[in-house]
Amino acid sequence: MHINQLLRRKGADVATVDASASVRTALALLAEHGIGALVVSADGHTVDGIVSERDVVRALHQRGAGLLADPVSSVMTAEVHTCRPVAGVEELARTMTEHRVRHVPVVDGGVLVGIVSIGDVVKARLDQLEDERAQLVDYIQTG
Repeated sequence: MHINQLLRRKGADVATVDASASVRTALALLAEHGIGALVVSADGHTVDGIVSERDVVRALHQRGAGLLADPVSSVMTAEVHTCRPVAGVEELARTMTEHRVRHVPVVDGGVLVGIVSIGDVVKARLDQLEDERAQLVDYIQTG
């Protein structure tokens, strides 16, 4: 399965936040959308960084509650691992595991077209395995 197929199933909506927005604003967006990461983008089309709940928690532990007024740029990850829509789910799972990331923006021609979480990857893989199992059962029964 390719990432573009996964995006068709889950949708291509991506929640973004400007790097100058406060960490408090980012947390409100995370809660509002029920997600674990926001793509940091000045225009909603380019990827300037990514900020996750983990980034905020780690910074909060180090810097305290005053962090909430700081800009997202102070806690975001600027070096973002992205993938293309034609990438395979297995390839993305490897990338996520090797780099210990849970959210990967999908970029096509330099434009943000979606985001994939580790949960999306696991669900897609489980769906693939279930399809394969059903085909094997059908083959054995009609054999």
